[in-house]
Amino acid sequence: MTATKTNERPGTRAVLRHCGVPAMKARQVLDLIRGQDVDRAAEILIGTERSAAEVIGKVLNSAVANAAHNDQQNPDELYVSACYADEGATMKRWRPRARGRATRIRKRTSHITIIVSRLPEARLEQRRRRMEATSAQRSRRVDASRKRADLSGRRSRRQAAQAVAEAEAAAAAANEEEVTDEISTESTDVGDGANPEIQTEIDAVIASEDEAIVEDVANSEDESATASADAEEKGE
Repeated sequence: MTATKTNERPGTRAVLRHCGVPAMKARQVLDLIRGQDVDRAAEILIGTERSAAEVIGKVLNSAVANAAHNDQQNPDELYVSACYADEGATMKRWRPRARGRATRIRKRTSHITIIVSRLPEARLEQRRRRMEATSAQRSRRVDASRKRADLSGRRSRRQAAQAVAEAEAAAAAANEEEVTDEISTESTDVGDGANPEIQTEIDAVIASEDEAIVEDVANSEDESATASADAEEKGE
């Protein structure tokens, strides 16, 4: 069976020709992103500490832009279906060495090609399920966090209300104690005669009451004597 030719692979491509990165170094980076989603491939290239990673990242962005603009593809459904680096022209330079000799310097170039295609339906379905599961798990975590926050808020509000009620009860008890102390102090002062004016008023009231009682007794005695005298006169 004949294999698919490089220039006949399906998908949208971007090609960078005569790149200053050798093909061998470019292939080491391309092997990392082959078969990955474009988002995951971009993340891998950002975290790769190779000089070729920056160049390959630009080629990847160009391929994704071509697919979205020219073929009306959804960038979220694309993956790197193929990527390779071909040998380019080699520039010869010379380095002077000892004894009049010279050493050849080969400045190699390469042609970098990245092809992006739409993900198969099976992978898209698996990706959708994974995203739904992640979203559901995140929703459950958010709901649990909100419930804990509501519970904590209700507990704190209940504790604050209880503290306010206790403070009000303590203030009321203190006021009652102060009123009771004042009343007991006033009664003690009155009983001991500590206040002369009040004691004088009380003595005057008692004296007036005693005089009224004496007058009533004298009047009653006079009336009884008068009645007995009248009875004796009538008897005679």
